[in-house]
Amino acid sequence: MFIGLVLVPFMLLSQVTPRDSLLAEVTLKNAIDYAILHQPLIRQSLIDQQIVESTIKSKLSEMYPQVNFNYSLQHNFIIQTAVIGGNNVKLGVNNTSAGQFTFTQSIFNKDVLLANRTRTDVRQQARQATSSNKIDVAADVSKAFYDVLSTMQQIKISGENILRIERSLKDAYNQYKSGIADKIDYKRATITLNNSNAAKKSNEELLKAKLEYLKSLMGYPVTGTLNIVHDTTRLEKEILLDTLQGPDYTTRIEYRLLETQKRLLQYNVKYYKWGYLPTVSANGAYNLNYQNNNFGKIYGNNYPSSFAALTLGFPLFQGGKRKAEIRIAEFDLQRNELDIINLKMAVNAGYAQALAMYKNNLQNWLALKENLLLAKEVYDIIQLQYRSGIKAYLEVITAETDLRTSQINYYTAMYQLLASKIDVQKALGQINY
Repeated sequence: MFIGLVLVPFMLLSQVTPRDSLLAEVTLKNAIDYAILHQPLIRQSLIDQQIVESTIKSKLSEMYPQVNFNYSLQHNFIIQTAVIGGNNVKLGVNNTSAGQFTFTQSIFNKDVLLANRTRTDVRQQARQATSSNKIDVAADVSKAFYDVLSTMQQIKISGENILRIERSLKDAYNQYKSGIADKIDYKRATITLNNSNAAKKSNEELLKAKLEYLKSLMGYPVTGTLNIVHDTTRLEKEILLDTLQGPDYTTRIEYRLLETQKRLLQYNVKYYKWGYLPTVSANGAYNLNYQNNNFGKIYGNNYPSSFAALTLGFPLFQGGKRKAEIRIAEFDLQRNELDIINLKMAVNAGYAQALAMYKNNLQNWLALKENLLLAKEVYDIIQLQYRSGIKAYLEVITAETDLRTSQINYYTAMYQLLASKIDVQKALGQINY
């Protein structure tokens, strides 16, 4: 039944065949655009579009005249005999052949009427479902992209940290050889360097997994390479968000989907109420009737016939089925109205949670930004004092650890803040496709 189709959220996509090209550079925008074209979930919507369009055409085809032709060829081994006026009379001949052209035109049919009135909303529902999928994909790709950047930044920081430690190790070793310091500083520097190398290697392996996850979200070939390109300064400028704006549930794709579904459910109620109306159709036929006892001359004589008729079908009693179906349809409509109310509350709660997380991450990022500046200043001073023989090497290690931790925490907080901004924008209905 067509109403079963209109209640299913189909996904649509305008492109027919995804491009197989790889990206030379992967920015956030490129990653999202690529995912919109290649993500398997969205590509499946193209098939769903073809299904929904074909189903609509199939249902609407019943509005047009239906013309058919039937052919038969029959040999009677024993011909029926009837007694008429005391005489035995054979009713027929040994060989018959018939051809029949039939014509049917539906005048009123509730299935065709429903298909005709709901086709616009069915297509709109399909487009909205596609839009919803694109929004989810864009948000997921953005978060995964920021997660990759966070790990890449940690690897970069580890590399810079290793260079600093190697210089410190060289200084400690030279002081040890010169007799200025004992071998403890040299050994500590070696331990710190080994730990930093291990941390860098661990993040490099973790980055591989995160890149593969990003590929899966983008629909990117497994054998392809993601050349991630980003501008940290520009990303920092995109962090701030107007926190005074409030949510409007009518801008959310979920609300638009429910509104479309509501219209379809209203038609569903009408559909079952139309069950009390008769079906009306016009039909006719032209029959070719060939009969002959001689099989070779069967098509020698034709006894045609034809007719035209108007058919009305009145549903008188169906055991209360129609009434029950109307009640079910009305209950479905009431559920939809409650879904809309529930969405309003969920939007407010979701926005409040997303905004709270964003504000929390923003305060954390601002604090860590100040910590980073202080840690860098402290490290530079202690490093200079150590080379002048004022500070012990243990303080250099501590300052180095504080600087590395501050750097990692700062960039991790920044990418978490950007990810939480995506959640706020999604809650506000500002991500649209």
